[in-house]
Amino acid sequence: NSPPPRQQGPKRSCPGPPIGSSDMSDEAPPPEAEPEAPKQKIITMPDGTQLPALADGEYDVIVLGTGLKECILSGILSVDGKKVLHMDRNDYYGGESASVNLCQLFERFGAGAPNAALGNSRDYNIDLAPKFIMANGVLVKMLIMTGVNKYLEFKQVDGSYVVKDGKPNKVPATDTEALATPLVGFFEKRRLRKFVMYVDEFDAAKPATHQGHDLTRMTCQELFGKFGLEKGTVDFIGHSLALYDNDKYLTQPAMEMIDRCKLYGESLARYGKSPYLYPLYGLGELPQAFARLAAVYGGTYMLHKPIEKIVYDAEGKAAGIVSVGEDGKPAYAKCGLIVGDPTYFPDKTVKTEKVVRCIAILSHPITPGQEASAQVILPQSQIGRTNDIYVFCVSSGHCVAAQGKYIAFVSTVSTRDDFGANLAKAANEELKEGLKLLGKVDSYFFDVYDVSEPKADGVSDRTFISKSYDPSSHFEKTTEDVMDMYQRIYGKPLDLSKTMVDLSPDDE
Repeated sequence: NSPPPRQQGPKRSCPGPPIGSSDMSDEAPPPEAEPEAPKQKIITMPDGTQLPALADGEYDVIVLGTGLKECILSGILSVDGKKVLHMDRNDYYGGESASVNLCQLFERFGAGAPNAALGNSRDYNIDLAPKFIMANGVLVKMLIMTGVNKYLEFKQVDGSYVVKDGKPNKVPATDTEALATPLVGFFEKRRLRKFVMYVDEFDAAKPATHQGHDLTRMTCQELFGKFGLEKGTVDFIGHSLALYDNDKYLTQPAMEMIDRCKLYGESLARYGKSPYLYPLYGLGELPQAFARLAAVYGGTYMLHKPIEKIVYDAEGKAAGIVSVGEDGKPAYAKCGLIVGDPTYFPDKTVKTEKVVRCIAILSHPITPGQEASAQVILPQSQIGRTNDIYVFCVSSGHCVAAQGKYIAFVSTVSTRDDFGANLAKAANEELKEGLKLLGKVDSYFFDVYDVSEPKADGVSDRTFISKSYDPSSHFEKTTEDVMDMYQRIYGKPLDLSKTMVDLSPDDE
């Protein structure tokens, strides 16, 4: 019997090793097992609820809002070694102190597309909370102390004016201007000079410079009386040099007023012309610079993140926040304290007044000296109001407008509550004396917002809330709030002693 026929394997199209050979180079390798996905970190909330971690999940501090105050504190806290998570519901830095381009401005006010005659939208950086920087003020010291000034470029503001008898007059910046100014009468100039010399020589630590006056008890009105100053001169000093926005200061101890006047004089002495600086490309550069500082020191930033809930523990202390993770589902980050602007804490803040502002685009400067950048103060007594009106103008010289265009802001405080549908009419009535200085405008918008401040100091619930931005044209109240918040957080004042370095602004 012959053997059974051999079983044939499958036919091959090309020579190769027999089936079962260890050489499998011409065939696909067997599929590899997929690696297991890393387990998502779970954080337990004070009530026992468990949620996926937001970012790293555990932080020393969570900061809500990327306004200037919040970014300064975020930077300082990061430098101090705190692990910081900084969040904003918006998709841009700056919050209420941001700078926007032309298209964003028109979109913000529902005005459609801007007129092509205004120029390229990208040439504009328009501040939502316009302010100048005192050249020797606290903000400059904070910039230098933290090293943030290296991220920024500054240029001096060209002029400072005050309105008297309906006309803007230049605030004297030199002895020659002081002798020629119509702000003070001929015989009054000698008395004003004596007062200015007193301010210049005054040193709180040297009683010999006080001339027998106890400024912790003597009111401003009483001090002015000692020098025999007239009301017009007092208005000039209080509103143009000390930069008060109403006359309540007259019944308060004079020490703060003297400090304010000294700050003005020291700021003016640094660069001449005016005491103010302004950053190229607008104030929106400031919060971004402090945010960069925080990031360098390990801070985590998350924009366009809704804050679903602020979480407190059983003792009422801040414990964390609920937002959304990358998958769009709720996520939680825990912390030991929270810092934020008032818009995130409606139940913990109170509204105190309103800021009314006009933002205008012009094709001409607004001051008699035709300066490309300037401030004009309208003292409340000159215009029959309870608060000053501030007019603020910048231009392409600071890289905030198209060539040949100027951005003007007119701002004041209002206590009226009938804006609503009558916004334009009511704002016009509040700002009319300042609007007269603008002349012909190419485009303008009115804005009204509430000024809010925290009900408590935040120490007990570890929730530290900033105040809204006021209408003043400088940052001193802003930095006062930052200093106050720092002291509430740490229980000690922020040390600004290692500061005095020349910023060398570009005067070209």
